Amino acid sequence: MTATQNIFASLRANTRVWAVAAIHGQVDRLRALHDKLSGELALGDQIVYLGNFLGHGPAVRETVEELLLFRRAVMARTCEDGASLVYLRGQQEEMWQKLLQLQFAPNPSEVLQWLADNGIEATVNAYGGRLREGFTYIRDGVLPLTRWTSSLRQSMRQHDGHTQLMSVLRHAAYTEDGRLLLVSAGIDPRRPLEDQGDAFWWGSGGFVELAESYSGFGCVVRGFDRAHSGPAFGSVSATLDAGCGFGGPLVAAAFDPDGSVGTVIEA
Repeated sequence: MTATQNIFASLRANTRVWAVAAIHGQVDRLRALHDKLSGELALGDQIVYLGNFLGHGPAVRETVEELLLFRRAVMARTCEDGASLVYLRGQQEEMWQKLLQLQFAPNPSEVLQWLADNGIEATVNAYGGRLREGFTYIRDGVLPLTRWTSSLRQSMRQHDGHTQLMSVLRHAAYTEDGRLLLVSAGIDPRRPLEDQGDAFWWGSGGFVELAESYSGFGCVVRGFDRAHSGPAFGSVSATLDAGCGFGGPLVAAAFDPDGSVGTVIEA
């Protein structure tokens, strides 16, 4: 299988792959995890952040800054061009993009309320906005609403690298040998990989019922679980979410070249 441009990331075979669970704006936990990860990384290791960097937690902007700082540190240490680090789109990043295009929604008030109910407020606050302003501008009309979303977009642009990071998010990543498929929240086992659509970030009840390999992949790894029930490693699937952003730790796991789970760290 080859990578589809701008959607999937293809990872090298025969190397360790580190997968980092949903962060949800918990920068202190991310920094602590990065400190531990720095001592574990070996030359040739690849890192996949499984989405949901934004939302919920108190330090969304600082979390993005930490992701960028660690990227630069890894690149300097390995002399690579950054291809060894991959960032997936999670539901929070998808929601942020929906909010920035809210003026095009046929029912913007309902959409904004749904976004608010699912944790977008922390990201809006991080980039200088307030949700109540959004609801006010919706009532005032399309032009005021457009100015509001444009101001949020411009605020993100003022923070070096933030918009660029959002522009390189992938829907999923997989190893060239089919050993691993890494996703944000899940898959729908009934659909082929190219047709998963928003199942990648909203997940599917079918994920927990996986009893056999999906589409030839040895293991499907996800970083977000609505139940936040902690790391779970099965024969054909793995979940890393221990509730970061909801009172729990942040988890990362290394998957060895033979597909087995190696080191697991948390912060």
